[in-house]
Amino acid sequence: MTGFLLFGVMALLLAIGVPISVTLGASVLATIFLSYDFTVSSGIIAQRIFGGLESTSIMAIAFFILAGNLMTKGGISRSLVELADSIVGSVRGGMSMALVLACAFFAALSGSAPATVVAIGVMLYEDMVRLGYPKERVAGLLVVSGGLGPIIPPSIVMVLYSTMTGASISELFKSGMTVGIVIMLLLLVMTFYYARKEHWPKNDEPLRIGELLHSLVQAVPALMLPVIILGGIYSGIMTPTESSAVAVVWSLFVGLFIYKNIRVADLGQIILDSGKNAAMILFIIATSTAFSWIFAYSGISGELVSAITAMDLDRTLFCMIVAVIFLIFGTFMEGIAIAVLLVPIFWPIADSLGVDVVHFGLILTTANVIGCMTPPVAVNIFSAISVTKLKMGEIIRGQLPFFLAFCLVFLAVVLLPGVSTFMVR
Repeated sequence: MTGFLLFGVMALLLAIGVPISVTLGASVLATIFLSYDFTVSSGIIAQRIFGGLESTSIMAIAFFILAGNLMTKGGISRSLVELADSIVGSVRGGMSMALVLACAFFAALSGSAPATVVAIGVMLYEDMVRLGYPKERVAGLLVVSGGLGPIIPPSIVMVLYSTMTGASISELFKSGMTVGIVIMLLLLVMTFYYARKEHWPKNDEPLRIGELLHSLVQAVPALMLPVIILGGIYSGIMTPTESSAVAVVWSLFVGLFIYKNIRVADLGQIILDSGKNAAMILFIIATSTAFSWIFAYSGISGELVSAITAMDLDRTLFCMIVAVIFLIFGTFMEGIAIAVLLVPIFWPIADSLGVDVVHFGLILTTANVIGCMTPPVAVNIFSAISVTKLKMGEIIRGQLPFFLAFCLVFLAVVLLPGVSTFMVR
């Protein structure tokens, strides 16, 4: 009865469009008030909700969001695009490769797939189309390259996952960097192939070392942000939360005094927008904590673990099943919502089967990114539509080969744990 109420109410509320944060809290309250075989005071739910936010690691989410917004508003996109173009712009299809590199650079600053699509798309799309690049291919490449945002650290989904499972954030970030670089290199190779096959434009001007050095110098302040975040964490000098706070200070300094694209008058709106985004995520975390507690306390979690363990699945088959479930949910739910909903259900089972916590986290993160490119939700596609004004079908056709390459890497992540963990083992 308890499990039926918990998941039945949740499914009903999700079906009628209730936000995931409210859905989780309402499911818990309905279970407490209506289940005849489950007696718990409603006051304990309030304790669990507030207790779910009593973690210094969660503070990093708010700081990363603020740092990303400061750098986005601070005009870093142009410097990153110019650096990427100066590196690969002289080969056939060079601007498309510059797009991939710029997305990778920006991913290390924003951690957001839609933000990466919009920021780099606004800078490059119109110029590339004017030069003769095919519209559909450029839009599709933008959608897929923007997916590097949640994979290359810092990643909000990874921070959230670490608070739920106890995984090391630094190890997750190292693994995300590895997988992100693999995806970036594969996209560059495919871009080079299609540029030659479809005769994309070529810049006849040779690479000039002077221009490259100038672009590099201009981009150094922006590139220092991932150095601060990742260097501080990997060296042990700072915790993830401390590095995120330092990143905010550096982002503010760069925007105000180096690029000078942020005015003091802009700070109020930037902080307000960041606060709204952070509050939404923290509210989901808070109610998901109560949901997870009911799920475990009622015995549903233990019964589910026992049932799946009795099926004698090996780790690889289990990971494949979970990956498919993540992909299905990813087509209609946002990554953070998937994490808070499914990780408490599947991680205890994965742990009992001996699945590495970092490996499982990369399965979740990569599946989340593929969901960003897959209708009906497809936030990356809708972000690209806002930039390119193309129809969804046109963008999907353009992204197909790059999307399949992304899926190939995801399959390797699922089937070969070493792809995710060799940097941390």
